[in-house]
Amino acid sequence: MAKYISILRGINVGGKRKILMADLRALYKKLGFTNVTTYIQSGNVIFESKKKKNLEEIITKAIKAQYDFDVPVIIRTVEEWQTAFHNNTFTKDKNIAIERLVLTFLKEEPIEENLEKIKTYDYSPDKFHIIGREIFIYCEGKYHQTKLSNNFFEKKLKVAATTRNWKTVTKLLEMVNE
Repeated sequence: MAKYISILRGINVGGKRKILMADLRALYKKLGFTNVTTYIQSGNVIFESKKKKNLEEIITKAIKAQYDFDVPVIIRTVEEWQTAFHNNTFTKDKNIAIERLVLTFLKEEPIEENLEKIKTYDYSPDKFHIIGREIFIYCEGKYHQTKLSNNFFEKKLKVAATTRNWKTVTKLLEMVNE
């Protein structure tokens, strides 16, 4: 039985696309997943599954069937989450406050052409670097004020994405290791 972390994009934001976490846990259990737990109201779900293929598609279709709206779902294995956590070079800089870090998860790796184009953007003092399907972001100010937003990366890389602050990334890693 493999353990996964799924992160849903854009639920419970501004009163739109509301899904109660208790209902989301029940939906995951109905899909046959076990040891289902959630963290905060933004659609972070830890679960175990015997199934290994098409999990994102299965969950997306189930949410559409139950709530009649589309919610992008991105899944990482525990190992992938741990790798992403350790790949964040910004955490190694003692001058950077953890509160200024966010991690954008991409549904798939962007094509090389789009990766090259995005390197031409400079929104200093905010910074980013991309490793595989993760974008590590440092925001000098507040995340909602940066141009390095989830929408920016989705548009430029042409890949679905969702973003979590570093506190949430860390907490989910702690939870999967309990």
